[in-house]
Amino acid sequence: MASVTQDQIQKFHKDGFLVLEQFFSSEECDSMRSQIQKIVTEMEVPPHCRTEFSTREKEQLQAQGSSDYFLTSGDKIRFFFEKGVLDEKGNFLIPKEKSVSKIGHALHAYDPVFKQITHSPKVQELGRKLGLERPVVVQSMYIFKQPGIGGEVTPHQDATFLHTEPLGRILGFWIALEDATQENGCLWFIPGSHTNGITRRMVRAASGASTCVEFVGSEPAYDDKQFIPLPISKGGLILIHGEVVHKSELNSSESSRHAFTFHVMEAKGTTWSKENWLQPTPELPFPSLYT
Repeated sequence: MASVTQDQIQKFHKDGFLVLEQFFSSEECDSMRSQIQKIVTEMEVPPHCRTEFSTREKEQLQAQGSSDYFLTSGDKIRFFFEKGVLDEKGNFLIPKEKSVSKIGHALHAYDPVFKQITHSPKVQELGRKLGLERPVVVQSMYIFKQPGIGGEVTPHQDATFLHTEPLGRILGFWIALEDATQENGCLWFIPGSHTNGITRRMVRAASGASTCVEFVGSEPAYDDKQFIPLPISKGGLILIHGEVVHKSELNSSESSRHAFTFHVMEAKGTTWSKENWLQPTPELPFPSLYT
């Protein structure tokens, strides 16, 4: 992997994202894929925890809000499923390994393979080049984007879910573990959209409310023509500014689009919102990226 240049870093600040092809080796990608396969094989999901993952607002509130399985997943390794893979009794309609939407949110802390990738020297070097002084890892996810059913992810900004004061302190690292193409649901971005702040936040609901989280504000209607696709080869890394608008389409192809992603916060001079769904716990304070 070639070192990141100042020009690339400037491009990141201008666009709100940066594509770094071949950041990780094929072997590193394969080690993550075989590790997740092992985790899925051993996965046992209590039926009441079979939360379907959805990014459509109402469904999101319903599915995630009806269960604190999501809210308390910040310091655990938990499973979320695609829509339509379970019958009304919570039994799988398709093989379980083809039904998982994502696994989150503490792989970086509790799984040796993902921990090593998250804290790898090249990631740390990239953090230093970006000028991060006290970066901490707040969450991680393995995303499957299953063939034929991998759901769309509607346009959003990561800071909607991971709010900080001031803004601009959240950075996503998105690693393609297989080629991501327009056919299998690569990411799409609106270049430069990270400079307008945020209009929507997902917050913990008051106790006693019918859902655990609620949205404050609303997502504006974005013009589809503003989005550009970012196909990327296996091993590539996309850096994602916390306020850049991005999305992905339904995967209607016959190949999956596995990715490992984690979010980092510059902790120096930053306040993590007490209203965020994700909170550090005594068991898992946000670990430093530089270890």
